[in-house]
Formats: sequence, structure tokens, C-alpha cells
Amino acid sequence: MKKYLITLIPVVLLGWQRGPVQQNAIVTTETSLAEDIKPTAAQYKAEELSTRILSNYHYRKTKLNDSLSSAIFDKYIDGIDHGRLYYLASDMAEFEKYRYSFDDFLQKRELDVPFNMYNLFRKRYQERSEYIQTLLKTPKPFDYTVDESLNTDREKVAWAKSNEELNDTWRKYLKSEALDLKLAGKADSSVVKTMSDRYKNRDRGLSRIRTEQVFQMFMNAYAESLDPHTSYMAPTSADRFKQEMSQSVEGIGALLREEDNYIKIVEVIPGGPAFKGKQLKKEDKIIGVAQGDDGKFVDLVGWFVDDAVKLIKGAKGTVVRLQILSADALSSTPPKEIRLVREKIKLEDSRAKKEIVSVNNGNKDYKIGVIDVPLFYRDFEGAQQKEKEFSSTTRDVQKIITELQAENVDGIVIDLRNNGGGSLTEAVSLTGLFINRGPVVQVKEGQGEVEVQSDNDPTVAYNGPMAVMVNRFSASASEIFAAAIQDYKRGIIVGEQTYGKGTVQTLIDLNQWVPKETDQLGQVKLTVAKFYRINGSSTQLKGVMPDLEMPTAFKVNEYGEGSQPSALPWDQIASSKYEATNDISEKIVSQLRDKHNHRLKSDEELKTLVKTMDEFKKARENKTVSLLESKRKVERDEAEKKRAALKQLGEESDDEDEDSADAKPKTADAPKEAKKKKDIYITETGRMLADLIVISKEPSLAGTKKK
Repeated sequence: MKKYLITLIPVVLLGWQRGPVQQNAIVTTETSLAEDIKPTAAQYKAEELSTRILSNYHYRKTKLNDSLSSAIFDKYIDGIDHGRLYYLASDMAEFEKYRYSFDDFLQKRELDVPFNMYNLFRKRYQERSEYIQTLLKTPKPFDYTVDESLNTDREKVAWAKSNEELNDTWRKYLKSEALDLKLAGKADSSVVKTMSDRYKNRDRGLSRIRTEQVFQMFMNAYAESLDPHTSYMAPTSADRFKQEMSQSVEGIGALLREEDNYIKIVEVIPGGPAFKGKQLKKEDKIIGVAQGDDGKFVDLVGWFVDDAVKLIKGAKGTVVRLQILSADALSSTPPKEIRLVREKIKLEDSRAKKEIVSVNNGNKDYKIGVIDVPLFYRDFEGAQQKEKEFSSTTRDVQKIITELQAENVDGIVIDLRNNGGGSLTEAVSLTGLFINRGPVVQVKEGQGEVEVQSDNDPTVAYNGPMAVMVNRFSASASEIFAAAIQDYKRGIIVGEQTYGKGTVQTLIDLNQWVPKETDQLGQVKLTVAKFYRINGSSTQLKGVMPDLEMPTAFKVNEYGEGSQPSALPWDQIASSKYEATNDISEKIVSQLRDKHNHRLKSDEELKTLVKTMDEFKKARENKTVSLLESKRKVERDEAEKKRAALKQLGEESDDEDEDSADAKPKTADAPKEAKKKKDIYITETGRMLADLIVISKEPSLAGTKKK
């Protein structure tokens, strides 16, 4: 079978995703905004070759036609002006004549129209920039006593019909930003200076955009219309990608991108300071950076990711402080400040670890072993060289299981929350620790060929009661493991519907297809296969549905694969032959669900959790913020109350523990004062497992289900 990337291993502090303008961590020279950007001869070659590969070898085999052209057109416009804050309705009317021509452009090596569309954006951007600086130079640019509001959801608003309409929209955005700074304690003069610096930085960033980034944006409009995980990387981005994949970087351990004027966290790297401290999460926004414990904050709103990275990265052992807007924060939520100590990031530093929790059921205490698996890691080079102690998720978990059994635990929980995937080999072998032998996952290629990945080792490391914890950000290899455990009826799956990333990618270097080509053409990351459960159901789109659902702050399909319009569909193939255990049955799950639902209504902590999550989901639907100072202050105070409620529930914590990346050093003879944050989700999963132990002792149907 071909060598596949089943998940894109996070690249430390590299940004290349969508924003008002895409920036790909490329150092460039500045150009005038009035100067047009033009394609190069190499890009015409890359366009032709990429189009041929994407048309013929993508799993979907989607033909270039008017329907696909329309999708590419929309995605390209969205990539340039996502917030609909620059183009005018008249511009869109002019562009509309090209809606069904993008397929022809790709097939005929045409780049002039896409580049002209981007060059018009540069002109519109310059117009807005001039308005912003003019407004900020007025004696009193904002009147905070006027009762008006701003709708921050721009996804479906109509394009502005005039410059005056756009100016008013920008005035409100600027006023909202200024009001945030004012309520944070900044003087009016300082607010105006901060705002002016923000947008001057943005201007400098846009002036560094060059032809490579525009071409990459256009090609990605095509690639990402096929599916969210297919993409084109221009030569400089491809080189940076390979460099970051092979080296460790000193920093906070996060993959960043810019989006809608903010620096956003795409992934938190397992093993890094941000991961260890558990203070940052996917989709959080970084709005400020300060060096050391006493440094002054530098405002990052409006910055390009390339420039932000330079401030966030730093030498090992140094302190960086960040101002963060949480992903699940309300529109009026003020930022929070966190402190991190930079470390050298190495993916292999993220290893499985254990803890034991005690839960009470029927006046009896049960010891539950919890194994946290943040990533499916494997040292392939060490394995090939047959090193005795090469890094392996399965080896580490097997060792932990032995230790937990020696401590006489009553059951084991495998915690896969926020585990974005990793090695397919490890997902298969880890499943093998809990089953006799048999298929684990099916992989179907675009041509229809199906390969079954199986565990062939009859040894079982643990055959006792088990549960697997998942959430919305459990993806790829995590879904393969959880699905197999569920299909074999080996344990209960607890948490949220998983991400739904059931596709397989491979990297293609375009220059390998034209070895005599002297120009560097870039790389294509191409979806070539899909994963299927052993029961024949795809993990794509739907992911894994838990047997027992936990309270969540997210709506259905929020942040998951289902939130991507171009996601490949769910489907089914034939089931593999496998033997399911009788450890779990529909009757048992029903009984567990009844007990869980009873606790949700009777346990005070769980009742508060459900109420808080429901309030957050409802509040986040409101995208309108007040621009009247007195009202805005009330909104912020309410948001702070909700944050305090989450802290009480353990969703956020400022407590330091000995493993935290920002914990202060302790002397050798100082007593340990680490405070372990209580995790309500682990506690409740432990209760479910205790319920399972009790129920399993009751008379039940014997025998083994066969398929």
C-alpha cells in the first residue's frame, strides 16, 4: 500500500490558512499597494500540472465543469475578502461574468483574471486604509454615548453598495475595537495610537504579499473545493513545511493562522508548553504578546502570522505572556492573560500518561485507571532499526496497563479527547491490546480497491471493563481506535460526536513529475482514500457517535468535518468478518444511559455544567455587540460571570501544577503543592464505568455475536 499521511502532523507556528489576505510565513520585500501583482512563467506550469493531478488522481474524480467552477469562484472570493469588508457590490457584479469560467482558466493555463481580481482587492484595501487613518486623526473619532450596535457575523451579509456604506461598517468595527481597549483601561490617546499602529502594521503586511501567495490562494480555491484536506503549497511554503516537519522549534507549541484580523490557534502541539499548561485550545485568538514577566504587551490585532510568530517564538526557558480571546467566548468577553515558558518542541515528548481516580457507586469505592493518549506517535526510524526502546503509543500504553493492573484498578479509561490522530500503525496495534485478533480498519482507494488493516497478535493486554473518552477534536486515528472498540463491543464510548476526518492524504512534489524542470513548482497534498469501520460504515463526516453523550458547548457540526462545505460524504462498504464480544450490549448501554441521565438531573456539579453549557451555546448565537459604553460594560461583566462559572467547574483554571509549562521552579527540598484540577468529565466517565462493572455482574445473555 502507498505511504499515506493519515493526518497532517502539526507544524509549529506555521500559518497558511484563510484570512482576509492569506499569508504563509514567507519573508518578502515590500511593494506599493498601487503596484499590480502578476503571475510568473513557473506558475503557469504549476497550474497545468496541479490541475492534471487534481482532476485525475483525487479520490472524488471530480471533473472540471461549470458547477465546480462556481464553487471555486466563491471560495476564491471568500479567501480574499472573507468578511466582505473591502469589495463593493459593483465589483462582485463585474466578477460574476467569470463565475463559470474558472474551470476554463485552469484547463487553459489562464491566470490573468484571478490576479486582476486580487489586484482590485489591493486597491479597495488601500481605500479603506486611507479612510481608517483619516478617521483616527480626527479629534474625537468615536462617540461612546451613541446607542448603536455591530453585527459581527459577516458571512452572509450583502456586499456594500457604496464606499460610504463600507466606511460606516468600518467605523463601527473600529469603534468596537476602540471600546474594548477603553474598557480595558487605556486612555483615549493611547486607544487611538494603538488603533493607528494596528492598521499601519496591516498595511505593511499587505505590501509584502507577492505573486507566490496569490497563486497559492487561487490554486487552493480549486483544491479545497474538492475536499478540505486537499491543498496546494507554493515552493516557499513547501520548503518551510518540510523544514518544520523535520526540526523542533523553540516556542509555545502551537500551529497558527491569521483569520479576520486575528491570529488564531489551529492546533495545540502535544508535548509543548501550551499543551502541558492546558491554557490554550484550538480556535483561541491571540490578541497580544509580552516578553518576560514585566514586558509591555504588543497588540497583535491586524498582524500577519509571519510577524506574530517572530514575537511568540523565542529561546528555551524564556517567558512569554499572551492575551487570549477564547474560542467559546461570547462576543463581549474580555481577553484573559496567560503565562508560558518556551520550550523546545518535539512531538515525541508527548507520551501517554496515567492517573487513578476514585469514584463511589452503591457505597463502594472503585479505582479507575485513566490513560491519557494525546497523539498516536511512533518512531518509524527507530522501529526499522529495531531499537529496543523506540517511541510507540502501544508500547507505552501496554506498560501503563501493567502498572495499573498492579495497582488493582477496577476499570480503565482511554482518554482520546483532543487527540487529532497520528500513526495508523499505532491505531491498529493499540486496538490489538484490547481484542484477540481481527480487522481494525478498512481503507478504500479511489479506484475501489479495499485494504483491511488487522491486528494479528492474539495476545490481549487487558480484558477488563473499559471506556474510551472522545470529543469534537478527536480525529483520524482516534476515530479508528474508538470505532473499532465500539464495533467489537469491547468498551463504551463516552463524550461527543468526533471530528469526522475519515480521509487519507499523500504529498506529491510537482517537480518529480517533470524532472528536467529547473523552476520549483511546489507540492500538492491530495486526498486519495477513505477510512471505513470494520462494520462497513465510513468514519468520514459522521465520525464516531458516543454510546453515552456528555454535555457540550458546541452545536452539531461546529468545528467538525461537517462544518466544511466541501467535505466528502459519508457512505458504506461491505462489512469485514469479525467477532464481537458480549461485553457491551444495547441493553447495557440503555441502563448506563438511564443512570447517567439521572445524575445529570440530580448531581449538583453536573446540573451546573449542563446549565452553563446551554447558556453558553445560546449566548454564542448572539453575534451583535453594543457600541454604547454603558451597555458594553454590562455585556462584559455578564461574560466575566460566565467565565467564573466555568472556572468553578474546572473548565478553566489558573492553578499551577508541577507538570504545567508555566509552573514556577521549586527548590529540591520544597514541599510539593501541586493542585490537580478536577475533571468533571473524567469523574462522570469513571461513574459510568463503575455502573458497567455493577451491571456486568448481573445475569445477562451469554454468547458471542459473530459477523
